Amino acid sequence: MRSEGERLAELAKRRGFFLQTAGAYGGVAGFYTYGPQGAGLKDNVENAWRDRFVTREGHMEVSSPDVMPAAVFEASGHLDGFDDMIVECPDCGESHRADHLVEDATGMEEVESLPPAEVADLLAAHDVACPTCGASLADEPVEEFNLMFRTNIGPGTSSPGYLRPETAQGIFVEFPQLAEYARNQLPFGVAQIGKAYRNEISPRKALVRVREFTQAELELFVDPETDEPALERVADVTLPLYSAADQGADDGGVEHLSVRRAVEEGVVADPWIAYYLGVSKGWYERVGVDMERFRFRQHLPGELAHYAADCWDAESEVDGDWIEITGFANRGDYDLRNHAEHSGEEFTVFKQYDEPITVERATVDPDMSVLGPEFGGAAGDVAAALEALAERDPDAFREAEDAVTVEVGDAAHEVPLEVTGFGVEEVTEAGEQVSPHVIEPSFGIGRLVYTVLAHALDRDEVDGEERTVLRLPPAVAPTTVGVFPLMAKDGLADRAREIAADLRAAGLSVTYDDAGAIGRRYRRQDEIGTPYCVTVDYDTLEDGTVTVRDRDTTDQRRVAADELPATVTGLAAGDVAFAEV
Repeated sequence: MRSEGERLAELAKRRGFFLQTAGAYGGVAGFYTYGPQGAGLKDNVENAWRDRFVTREGHMEVSSPDVMPAAVFEASGHLDGFDDMIVECPDCGESHRADHLVEDATGMEEVESLPPAEVADLLAAHDVACPTCGASLADEPVEEFNLMFRTNIGPGTSSPGYLRPETAQGIFVEFPQLAEYARNQLPFGVAQIGKAYRNEISPRKALVRVREFTQAELELFVDPETDEPALERVADVTLPLYSAADQGADDGGVEHLSVRRAVEEGVVADPWIAYYLGVSKGWYERVGVDMERFRFRQHLPGELAHYAADCWDAESEVDGDWIEITGFANRGDYDLRNHAEHSGEEFTVFKQYDEPITVERATVDPDMSVLGPEFGGAAGDVAAALEALAERDPDAFREAEDAVTVEVGDAAHEVPLEVTGFGVEEVTEAGEQVSPHVIEPSFGIGRLVYTVLAHALDRDEVDGEERTVLRLPPAVAPTTVGVFPLMAKDGLADRAREIAADLRAAGLSVTYDDAGAIGRRYRRQDEIGTPYCVTVDYDTLEDGTVTVRDRDTTDQRRVAADELPATVTGLAAGDVAFAEV
C-alpha cells in the first residue's frame, strides 16, 4: 500500500497542486512550481495568515527585496553561523546532510542539535552508508556548510550580495524608518510575506525541505521592561506542549495545558511566545491542520538559533514524520543591536516620560594633553572607553584610589584618576532611548500547504464506489464552487455559464465543467477539494432552482438561482451550515 507521502505526491502532480520545477530538463532538486490548484491554495493560506496576524492584530506589512548586500548578513550573523552539517561520500562524491542520515539510520530526533564531531561518531558507530552508492561513511569528516546563496549586485564582484535566508532582515534593516511610521510607540509589529532561499545540502520530502520557499513572518517590537501581551484573550486555549524537559525524560511526552497554566507553571517562560502560541492554535485549525497530528515543541539548547533566547516550533505529523511549520522565537535585541553596531545608525526608540525627571549622570572629560603622549594612537579609544565605563559603572571611578583601568581591544590601560575629568552632574531628562526586543512568529507557507493537503486527503465510499476527497476548509480551498449543466444542450449549458458568471461576480472562485457523466464531474471536484457543486438541470429552466451538493456529506439541496451567490458565500464563510440551506 502506498504511503501518505506517495499518494499526496501523485495527487499533487496529477491535479495541479505542485510539481518539480523544470521537469523537461530533468528537474532541479529543491525547487517546486505550484500548479493552478496549488497556487490558489497557497494564496488562500497567505490571505488567511494576513487576516489573522496583520489585520486583526493591527500591524503593518512591508515588502522588501530578495537580494541584499553582504553587510546586512555580516551584521545578522548569517555569514558566520548559518550552517548545516555535511558529509561527502568518498566514492561517488555526493554530499549529504549528516544529521539526517543519522536520524534515518537510528530513529533519533533533533540530531542537528549535536556538535559535528559527535554526529561523525554516530555515523561510524552505526556504519551509515551513502544513500546514493552504498559506500561507508564511517571514517568521513562531518563539516559545517553555509546555506547562503551568493550573487553579485551589478557588474563585477565588488558588490557582493546574498539571497535572503529569511524575510526578517528586510524588516530589521529598515527599523529606524519603520519606527517613525509607528510614531515611535511600542509595541508595534511589522509583517512580511515573501520568498527566502537556503542552499540545502539534500532537499527532500517535496515541499518540506526546499531551496526556495515562502515565509510569512511577523516581527513584533516590544519594550522588554513594560510591554505585556493581552494573555486574557487566549488564556483558556489548550496547547499541546512538548517541552525540552519532556524531550529529555524517559517518560516524557506531550502535555496539554491552557495558555494560562503554561505561563503560570513556567513551561512557556515568555508570555509573548505563549500569546502567539494561543493565537496560532485556532488559526491552524481554521486552515485545516489536524489537531490530532499537531504539537508545539520547545527547542533544545543545542538547536537554538544564534539570535534566539527561547524558541518553540509548531510541528505537524505527515507520513510518520514531525515537520516544523512555524517557529516562535524571542530574538531579544540581537538583530537591532548588531545592525546598530555595524551601520552606525540608531536602532532605538525614544520613550518619552509622562513628566521630565532630574537624575544624576556620571561624566568624564579626559585630559587629552596627557592621554595623547601616554597612549599615542590609542588615546581616542581610551577616552571612549572611559566614557563607556562612566556610563556603565560610575562606582569604578568613585572607588578608585589613584587610577582606573579600561580595556581597549586585548590591552588593559591604567589611567590616572586625576586626568579622567570624572564628575557627576544633575540633568533633566524628558525620556530615554529604548532598545526594543523582538518576538517573532515565522511561518513556512509551503510546509503549511503540504500539511493542509496531507491532513485533508481522505478516502471514503459513495454509491458503492471508492472516492478520493480533499476535505479542505472552504476558506482555503482553491475553488469554492463547481458549476455543471446536467447536459450540454437544450440551453442548460448557457444557463450554467450565466450562473457561474454570477458567482464569480460575487467574489467566489468558480470552475465550469460540462465534460462526462455528472458523477465523474463530482469526483474531479472532490479530489481537488472543491466544497460545493451546483448542477443546472431541466427543473432550473422551469422553476429557477438549482441543486447544491456538499462535498463532505454528498447531501444535496435545491436553492433558487438568484439566491445562490449569497447562499454559497454564507456556506464558505461558515455563517450558514449546509443542513440549514
